[in-house]
Amino acid sequence: MGGYTFEDAAKSSPETANFNSADGKLTFAIVTHTAGNGFFDPVYTGAQVAADAFGINLIRLGSEAAVDDIPREIEILNQIIQDPTIDGLILTTPQQGAYDDIVKALLDKGIPVATTNSFDPTIYLRNGISHTGQSASAAAIGGEALAKCIIDSGKTEGSIIFPSQTTAGNVEVNERVTHAFNATVAALDAAGVLGNFTVDAGPENIGIPVNDNDIAGSIVTYLESRGDVVGVFGPNGAVTPGIVDAVTQVGRQNDICTFGYDLGPKQQEGIRTGALTGSLGQQPFVQGFWPVMQLYLQIDRGIQAANVDTRAQLVTKETVDTVGKRFEN
Repeated sequence: MGGYTFEDAAKSSPETANFNSADGKLTFAIVTHTAGNGFFDPVYTGAQVAADAFGINLIRLGSEAAVDDIPREIEILNQIIQDPTIDGLILTTPQQGAYDDIVKALLDKGIPVATTNSFDPTIYLRNGISHTGQSASAAAIGGEALAKCIIDSGKTEGSIIFPSQTTAGNVEVNERVTHAFNATVAALDAAGVLGNFTVDAGPENIGIPVNDNDIAGSIVTYLESRGDVVGVFGPNGAVTPGIVDAVTQVGRQNDICTFGYDLGPKQQEGIRTGALTGSLGQQPFVQGFWPVMQLYLQIDRGIQAANVDTRAQLVTKETVDTVGKRFEN
């Protein structure tokens, strides 16, 4: 049709392999803010699947720490943008305003950039950069589930706490706390029981602080000092394992309604033992797979940057055995 075959139209452009570096292959780098706790393993896996499908050389990098280490991520990124072989960059952007110079340096060279996982709405040339990730508003699903769990448990009073790494400056995580807090409050209010509970997400509703070096210990302190905690929500893959450890340490499995984020081994173990009632998956495999595809499409097809919302997957004891079968969570 139109003087071409679909087989020919489906092939990569002959110029694509020599884009930017002119070395006969595309090379993309993916850099995250914490490669040390396992959350980004399926992200890297998804990116590798997409890269392999299109013969792309993929460099997988990230901060070695098990918690957010934004300065280290930026250090790695500043090295990457000096690499003449890089044809595209995928990065996480947990700290608003910290990545503009990096993004601008590559875009000025004509090298496409995609963000994944954490969203910076103010990043340089935001509308020209694709983003793949879960909207912070998805945390409301966990907040609603937390309120329902407390109501269904028959508890008529107590404290509900939202511990978080408030000093980390992660805007995405802060917003998750706010959305979860608002959803919990709204659900309790709709049930006519809000006045019976103390719902505490700190003075700005972005969480009550934990010690990054001893998250579980901080949560144990809250549980013991308050004495009446009936619900806990953790907004990321660092705080949620701390909830599992803290609840286990004080022996309150299947007693406190506990919800959190991500579906790593610690979260799955906690769901099975009752230390964690449920957790929200971000579909991280897609957070790696789509950005690689997007960069390829921008280079080979001239397709405008397009966003993908990976949504939320609420996993409980009834469904925990259905996840993680193919490195997707």
